[in-house]
Amino acid sequence: MQLRQSNISKLGRVDYDVLVIGGGINGAVSAAALSGKGVRTALIDRGDWAGFTSQESSNLAWGGIKYMETFDFALVRKLCLSRNHLIRNFPSIVQEIRFFTNIPQGFRHSRLKLWAGTWLYWLIGNGFTRTPRLLSKEQIAREEPIVDVSTSNGGFEYSDAYLFDNDSRFVFGFVRSALNNGCIAANYVESQGSSRDDQGMWVTRARDVIDGQEFEIRSQVLVNACGPFVDQHNALTGQKTEHRHALSKGVHLIVHRLTPNRRVLAFFASDGRLFFVIPMGARTCIGTTDTRVDSPFTHVTDEDREFILDNINKRLKLAKPLGKEDIIAERWGVRPLAVKGGSGGEDRDFLQLSRKHSVDINHPERHISIFGGKLTDCVNVGDEVSDVVGHMGIPIPYPAHKWYGEPPHALRQEFEHRARLMNLDGYTDPTSTEKLSSRYWRRYGMEAFDLLEHIREDPSQAEVLIKATEYTRCELHHKSQHEMIVKLEDFLRRRSKISLVVREDEIRSSPGLLEACRILFGNAAEARMDEYFSRHQRDEPQPKEMLARAL
Repeated sequence: MQLRQSNISKLGRVDYDVLVIGGGINGAVSAAALSGKGVRTALIDRGDWAGFTSQESSNLAWGGIKYMETFDFALVRKLCLSRNHLIRNFPSIVQEIRFFTNIPQGFRHSRLKLWAGTWLYWLIGNGFTRTPRLLSKEQIAREEPIVDVSTSNGGFEYSDAYLFDNDSRFVFGFVRSALNNGCIAANYVESQGSSRDDQGMWVTRARDVIDGQEFEIRSQVLVNACGPFVDQHNALTGQKTEHRHALSKGVHLIVHRLTPNRRVLAFFASDGRLFFVIPMGARTCIGTTDTRVDSPFTHVTDEDREFILDNINKRLKLAKPLGKEDIIAERWGVRPLAVKGGSGGEDRDFLQLSRKHSVDINHPERHISIFGGKLTDCVNVGDEVSDVVGHMGIPIPYPAHKWYGEPPHALRQEFEHRARLMNLDGYTDPTSTEKLSSRYWRRYGMEAFDLLEHIREDPSQAEVLIKATEYTRCELHHKSQHEMIVKLEDFLRRRSKISLVVREDEIRSSPGLLEACRILFGNAAEARMDEYFSRHQRDEPQPKEMLARAL
């Protein structure tokens, strides 16, 4: 909290080159790119970092194989190269994973045609991943006995990538990078609208959501990275843009691990779209839905649950069909799809609308709006926004600076050497499948060296604090100082994925939860716990109420 309060006190004191509004993936990479290149940057979000759309993805970094069917080869090429770039630059976070796909009899395309398509997909991606395989139904049954092949025509296997942790943690990594490079960032600070003064500066009226304090933030350039709220914020600032958003609701259900193999099982759901069974540690994430909606605020309906459960039960051979009682957690959110002008995508099959991003620019007023986008393409968004800012006349002191990626491999080797010398992996929870040193490096990079010092001084700092979570005591201390955790949900849902893989009653009864909260929140520990569990018990606000809060 101290870091956040310090930054809030700075937001209204100086003029910035750029203010980025919105701390999802588009805003986070914009701030990271700009600050890394030496631009004086501020970043705010009305909620927590990655607290809306960017926390509800499938955790996949994929090249858009579904766009092969609509012949959007240029988009597929761009996304495949972006995926490859992420794998190279975030080797412990973004990793190649195999997609094991089953084709039903009578499908609209033959197995051989789809297999040939995966080879074209592989070639478009420069052959960066492992080569595709053609699978007979017998091979599928032998390698993944859980798959029901009774109505199968065989299948194929190809590669894409996934996030080892979770999407919101990945987004926060860019926020942390921006902070390290001098960006003044604060979560739970909402924009109440922006206007230009007589000197041509943007003046944004801001409010601290936590204590109600109001202040103004001045900047030469304004970047609207509000995700599904881009159109609403543009209305507040009087901006007219070429694009607008159409919204699609996606729902995933998380259940106990269905297969021990670390691969994605891919099927074609009853609506014709790809449907995934995605590994998530000791859990499995299944989905997704694709439902057109008008409001950014959604919820999981019985129809959503039935659609996912019905599709998965028809495609897997389970000892007992999955039911609602097997659901550990649910993920739901909207995908903002960029469409031009007054079109809402009515002229195309809604399921075929792509997730490509569009950057709308108002040069005279120095205003940028980011529409659409996805995790795979995030580095391109950051570079594109910083290029536009430069063309608006803002000096870019270090235009060639590489603002993304993990620390150099030599530093990781040094970290692992020090970890071996102190037998860090000897502290690893025996139920964990990953070494503690690997986990620390993936989550914290260079900052993992600090964790070694805490453990060297006090070995109890390596103890897991909350049962079944793999989060140690020293990590909680680190987060309290460096990760702007304001509410318990920030930690349980976004800085970690605890609330996605552990049932709420287990979290509540964990003997280490109170100590964790005391580390994070000090004397406010019990209040933050009560706030979290009481919020989860009462009904969500209605969309109109939430929209008013958002703006």
